[in-house]
Amino acid sequence: MVRLTLVVLILGLAGCSSPAPQAVSKQGTVEVTGPTTSSKHPLAKYIELAGFRLTESKPGELDVKFVAINHSEADLGDLGLTIRLQTTAAKPGDPPIAEFMAKVPSLGPLEIHDVSAKVTTKLRIYELPDWQFMRADFDITSPAP
Repeated sequence: MVRLTLVVLILGLAGCSSPAPQAVSKQGTVEVTGPTTSSKHPLAKYIELAGFRLTESKPGELDVKFVAINHSEADLGDLGLTIRLQTTAAKPGDPPIAEFMAKVPSLGPLEIHDVSAKVTTKLRIYELPDWQFMRADFDITSPAP
């Protein structure tokens, strides 16, 4: 009886322990998702646009609010951006949900700024995807590289 209890206890503890770590293949790939930009501008790699919120001010006009993040240790002056909002399911070549210009005020090192813009659209607010199904692609139009 003692042996049976001891065997059950050992098997129970073995079943609760975590499995041995698996070796990671050197050929494995990691998919990194984050801000996307097609901009060739040298500052583009330091800028992230996030937190897009869309509200309808009137039919055919959206108020877009988002944050611009400077991931660099340098001061960045005022930036002019062309932003294209797309769904996460969009295929290359699909037209954007909305395309608009925005001005980002001067960003200090590691600083975040709230930005807003007005956008004309043929879609109504209820036809647009929720925030978690949107992504933004942008180009820096000013300052010149």
